[in-house]
Amino acid sequence: MGGAVLRTTTQVRALTPDDLPELRALLDRDRLANLFVRNRVDATGLQTRWLGGQIWGYFEDDVLVSACHAGTNLVPVEATPRAIEAFAERVLADNIRPSSVVGLRSAVLPLWELLEPRWGPARSPRLDQPFMVIDRDSRLRPDPRVRPVVMDEFDTVYPACVAMFTEEVGVDPEASSRSGYRARVAQLISQGWSFAIIEDGQVIFKTEVGAATPYACQLQGVYVHPDLRGRGIAGPAISAVVNQVRRTIAPVVTLYVNDHNTPARRAYERAGFEQTTTFASILL
Repeated sequence: MGGAVLRTTTQVRALTPDDLPELRALLDRDRLANLFVRNRVDATGLQTRWLGGQIWGYFEDDVLVSACHAGTNLVPVEATPRAIEAFAERVLADNIRPSSVVGLRSAVLPLWELLEPRWGPARSPRLDQPFMVIDRDSRLRPDPRVRPVVMDEFDTVYPACVAMFTEEVGVDPEASSRSGYRARVAQLISQGWSFAIIEDGQVIFKTEVGAATPYACQLQGVYVHPDLRGRGIAGPAISAVVNQVRRTIAPVVTLYVNDHNTPARRAYERAGFEQTTTFASILL
């Protein structure tokens, strides 16, 4: 008689607070690449009313192997090929339609390959986004004008946030969710996560920390006023942000950038960032 065939039982289900220890251990396998999801987990405790979606777990023989943030953004985490297939089936079965699929390129591209036939072409596929990291103070002389934004400056900074988002994402954030976007900008300012150079009521430069854990944080929304681009403002300004957030928020600073955005990549490299892996974003 032949030997018995061992079959692996698999399951995808929404994770609950009871799963937090196992999920955090999974996320800690790559504390930098998984930073966004870890931030969401720590902020919400997997309580659905705060999460605004779900985090799915992919289990093999009752062991959590992979996860996927399923909300406004679809973000696969430590996703194996089998998990990617299972997540794609769940997304399509639940008729979820996020605004983007984001994460490690090695997971996003095969996931999108399974989703694209049903969802049609992406509005903006960004298939090569260097994920960059700095874990020390910047070697570039920081711009002393950079400082945290205060709430009294909301009306000054907000138009720059809208302009940056519209330019980068290709969608006016006020068109679909004016109150939600305003609230998010206000939240980042109140947390001390918004940084800018403001002179004579004009935003010269700004960026925000979009997510953070005790180990690392991630910059987003880097913006230089269009009339002042090409003057070397971004590098020293980013250097100042790095030095400040390493002392007040987290010791490692990360970001990801479109491969074709050569000026931004050069500014980040001047400030001391180095590419460690590659992300991809599919904007829908």
